[in-house]
Amino acid sequence: MSTQNMFRLGLFALIIGALLLGPYWASRGTMRLLIEVFYFLALAQIWNLLAGYSGLISVGQQAFVGLGGYLIFSLAMFAGVPVLVGLPLAGLLTALIAWPTAFVAFRLSGPYFAIGTWVIAEVYRLVFAQIPALGGGSGISLPANIVKAMASSRSARESMTYWIALGIMLAVVLGIWALMRSRVGLSLSAMRDDDEAAISVGVETRKLKFLIYIVTAGITGLIGALIFLQKLRVTPDAAFSVNEWSVLVIFIVVIGGIGTLEGPILGIILFFVLREFLADLGSWYMVILGTVSVVIILVEPKGLWGLIQRWKPVSLFPVTRRSDG
Repeated sequence: MSTQNMFRLGLFALIIGALLLGPYWASRGTMRLLIEVFYFLALAQIWNLLAGYSGLISVGQQAFVGLGGYLIFSLAMFAGVPVLVGLPLAGLLTALIAWPTAFVAFRLSGPYFAIGTWVIAEVYRLVFAQIPALGGGSGISLPANIVKAMASSRSARESMTYWIALGIMLAVVLGIWALMRSRVGLSLSAMRDDDEAAISVGVETRKLKFLIYIVTAGITGLIGALIFLQKLRVTPDAAFSVNEWSVLVIFIVVIGGIGTLEGPILGIILFFVLREFLADLGSWYMVILGTVSVVIILVEPKGLWGLIQRWKPVSLFPVTRRSDG
């Protein structure tokens, strides 16, 4: 093993070890912030897989965040499913619902596909706003008995949520890294760069796009279930918010560096720094975020990671393999 790889593994082990011990050293406010960082990073990496690696530009991923949130509440309240079982089940059911959704979305292409995904998400929002059992337009809170059954105390519940969020984030990042180092990852990159050329070398692009869409929908649903399980309340406007679950996620990926695993990590850091200092500015907050993204794209279309690559060509998550033979 090379010195560079040993350093990379050591750094990863140190960071993961410190994060795993988070509930023992972090304050309650810090833990909540870290949980938010974990699920936003997971959402950003999933959208990056869909758009940056597969070429499927979607602005409707909030559809699956909302589905996951409502499904975990429905499973817990009406089916009596324990929340720890309901989380993966909500992700699986979201993927199943995304199957017929994909047939509609994939009748469109290019910018029409992007607009279509947003329209589909709005349809889901309107549908759930009409269901009285789920609170209609005002939403619904998780009953106290279910909240108490989740953990013995509030601190135990927050620690459990923290570790689940951390586990999902790590699984997403490392899973995408492994995927992009495989033949499937090579096919995705070829499909993104030139769809017709990928078809000419035997890549079944339509089937692969369909599969990636379903898988990313399921994982997004799982993340959405965790988000609203933490909040203990879900409403149509919050669950299917295009600003919260698509616009901000796209901002994170684009400013960090689309089509790279390192980019969304840098994007997350910048996003939360900006939010910490600018969130009190009201509507100007979004204006400044938009201005920052435009400036970065004009300077370097590959984002912050592209700027670093100009200075020193390094890779924390190399997806290419070298052959010495």
